[in-house]
Formats: sequence, structure tokens, C-alpha cells
Amino acid sequence: MANDDDYTLYAYSPNKAPPILFAVLFSISTGFHIYQNFRYKSWLVTGALPWGGSLFIAGFIMREISAYNPHNLEVFIASLTLLYLAPPVYALTNYITLGRTLYYIPYLSPIHPGRVISTFIGLDAVIGAVTGNGAARVSNKSNTSEQIATGEALLKASILLQVISFLGFILLEVVFHRRCIEASILPPNVKADNVEAHKQSQRLQNVLNVMYVSGAIISCRHIYRAVETFQGYTGYLGSHEWPFYVFDGAFMAISAFIWNIWHPMRFLPRNNKIYLSKDGVTELLGPGWVDKRPFLITLVDPFDIMGFFLKRDKEKFWEREEQHTRVVKEESSQSSKELV
Repeated sequence: MANDDDYTLYAYSPNKAPPILFAVLFSISTGFHIYQNFRYKSWLVTGALPWGGSLFIAGFIMREISAYNPHNLEVFIASLTLLYLAPPVYALTNYITLGRTLYYIPYLSPIHPGRVISTFIGLDAVIGAVTGNGAARVSNKSNTSEQIATGEALLKASILLQVISFLGFILLEVVFHRRCIEASILPPNVKADNVEAHKQSQRLQNVLNVMYVSGAIISCRHIYRAVETFQGYTGYLGSHEWPFYVFDGAFMAISAFIWNIWHPMRFLPRNNKIYLSKDGVTELLGPGWVDKRPFLITLVDPFDIMGFFLKRDKEKFWEREEQHTRVVKEESSQSSKELV
């Protein structure tokens, strides 16, 4: 190695144009997300989208700097870390959105809605700890070869766990979707002569479609990262730049704009105590779904398997529809409600 200018941390000559393009695209999407969060008052549901977008913007800016300074380890690590952190933040929006959808149709939910968030965020926290431990071992050049090998194994395990966890989330959504179809809440079983039911089913279908597309994109990105990690630095994915811009750039930008176009809070009520009647049309204001078990128990047993064996009765407030207040949707906005 003759001098620092000849040294590069990349297995290829990094392109300098794409980082600028993707930084601009994510800036547009993130700015729109911020506006939409104020517009729909949905920070608790989709507040992670501006956060994730900001990570992408910062990550691609650092990538651009790194492209001009391919020997700078600090900038290289900053870019890599930011772009690794952003997709899981987008996944967080999927978790919260599905949880809010389950609150809206509680009688078809396979799991307590609040447990969707705690369960999958808890899994992501464990995966993050494994990733951090592995990265620390690999990046510390004073470690022995055995310690570095252990770090590489931890990174591989974390990637696999990430893929498995998100596929589990998608499976949960599929189970819920199937139940909605069987209950004639979603097509193709919605009654043909019920115009309002068709409108309502389309709104719900939009929410599920956004999560499906976003979930598929994030899953593809996770699989790409898994294969890249197992191939190693000298593998095809690690030694070619285009897969990075396809999966971490183009795919994730598409996901960001899809959330802009079909923002879920255009179709769901802000109040999670409002639920859809079994007729598929009427919205009611109920007491909300409360899990009376201790919080730690809900984390360990989110599906209440113990309750099944103990034959513990669950509070099914949706079976007392006549006691709940009917909600009228304003024409101007699905998310604005007026109680009558």
C-alpha cells in the first residue's frame, strides 16, 4: 500500500451520484411524513417514519462523504451504522399500524393488539443487542481471531433472527387477513349489495396492502443483508455496489413513498377505543381492549397461552354492542369523528 489515497475500505470504486439522489428522495418523503403526522395527528402511530427517513438521509449523506474519502474508517462506519438502523425503524411502523388495526377489529385479532408492539419491539431489542455485541467483537482489532470469529457468528445469527422475526410478523398479518375474509369484513366475501360495507372494506384493504408491500420490501432487504453477511466481504454482494442501491436504496425509498400515498391514518380512527361492528359498517365507541394481566406476564406470554389452559374468560366487550356509542364519520376525513 503506497499511501492513504490508494487505500479503500470498499471492494469496488464507490459511485458518487446515487447517495445524492437517495438523500433527496428520502428528504422529500420525510418532509411529507412530518406534514402528514401533523395533518392526521398520528405521531403515536406513524411517528417512526420521519425518524427512519432521517436516518436514511444522514446515512446517504455520510455515504457520499465516504465515496470521496474511501479510506476514512469513521465515516465508513457512520454510514454503515445509519443505513443498518433505518429499515428496522420502518418495521416499527408496521408493528404499530397492525396493532392499531387489531384494536379496530378486536374480535378477529389473534393476539392482544398492544402485545404486537411489545412482542416484536422486544424481539428487535434482543436482536439489536446480539448485533451490537457481534459488531463490537469484529471491529476491535485487538481481539483474538477466535473472538472476531465469534463476533462474525453473532452478526450472522442476528441477521437470521431478524428475518425470522419479521416473517413471523407477516404471518400474524396473514392470519388476521384470513379471519377478516371469513367474517365478510374484507373481499371477496363482502355482500355485493352493501355499498357502505364495500367502502369500509376498501379502506381496511388499503391499510393491509401498505403493510404487505412494506413488509415484503423489508423482508427482501433483510434477506439481502443475510446473504451478504454469510458470503463475506469478498462475496458477490459485498464486492458489487448495485445490490446495495437496489435493496437499501430503491426498495426502501419505494416503501417510504408508499406510506406517503396510502397513509394508514387516512383510513383508521385516531381513538383506539373506536371499533368496527361485526356488520362491517358501523363504528362504535367501546371501553377498549384492556389486558388485566401483569405487564411482565404479557411480555412472556403475549398470546395468553396460559389463559387457554386455565380456561380463563376474556372480556369480549364487542359482544355488548348495544351498550356502546355509535360513531358517525365525517365526509371530509375518515379520521375525524363525531359522537352521536
